[in-house]
Amino acid sequence: MNFHVYLPIAGVAVNAFAVIGVGGAVGFLSGLFGVGGGFIITPLMLMLGIPTAVAVATGANQATATAVSGSMTHWRRRNIDFRIGNVLLVSGIAGSFAGTKLVAILRATGQFDVFLSLSYVILLGSLGLLMFIESLKTMRSAAKAGGSLIERRQHTALHRLPFKLRFPRSKLYISVIPVLAIGGFIGVLTALMGVGGGFVLVPAMVYVLKMRTNIAIGTSLYQIMFVGAFTTMTQAMYLHSVDVVLGMLLISAGVIGTQIGAKAGANLKGEQLRFMLALLVLAVCGRVAFDLIRTPTEIFGLSVVHAAP
Repeated sequence: MNFHVYLPIAGVAVNAFAVIGVGGAVGFLSGLFGVGGGFIITPLMLMLGIPTAVAVATGANQATATAVSGSMTHWRRRNIDFRIGNVLLVSGIAGSFAGTKLVAILRATGQFDVFLSLSYVILLGSLGLLMFIESLKTMRSAAKAGGSLIERRQHTALHRLPFKLRFPRSKLYISVIPVLAIGGFIGVLTALMGVGGGFVLVPAMVYVLKMRTNIAIGTSLYQIMFVGAFTTMTQAMYLHSVDVVLGMLLISAGVIGTQIGAKAGANLKGEQLRFMLALLVLAVCGRVAFDLIRTPTEIFGLSVVHAAP
């Protein structure tokens, strides 16, 4: 069924049902994995013909909405560490502002599209492979042990850094330095790639900060909710690249999908969630890499760049 809607900022007409379907699917994955869904939705928007800058900015907007919905579910389950989430927010907002400025520079030089594709391939490929190997080993060990293994949290060199704080919900006593560094990096990613950053944030909290998977997922959605909102606001003000019509179509289905995904994730073990997330990340990486190396159907193309005031 075709029902096309014109997107005023993107300057293209798209099938409304296709966009709603994408929003619902990404919302489900967001609730399931706590990743915001931006790393999936931006490539899908590009496949539907949405300009890169609009896909990135509107993807951050959709990630924010699904994160709000998912956060409510995880809050009721006490899966959010608000203290560590607030520390992530401080540097996350600063990183988002810096990332928005970098987007403006890359668009002005005409290198934004290539930079975005390469960033996706490098980040998704390396992170997905590491998660795949680790989760597979964990599941095999659990199978040999005859059940699920307890998530062991061994201290690393990062835990010996100064400026330590206690995070009672996560049962951690760690330095705020790695927490601030992770938050800042996620903020930059949110602005550059239109992602909530959860596909990096969840593994970072699990493997670097040694948080439990369920707490990491809930806290990730909490952080994405605020950093994504700030990113959407700044990109709308400075880059004029947020398409409200596209955003509403995505959000309408994404919020419902997030609630369904969060309920489905409650029945899965931590290592199973990480394994499924790794497969998803590698699949998206493969698709972006293919689009990057394949011969385009049209050698030349025109795109509209909205200049910052």
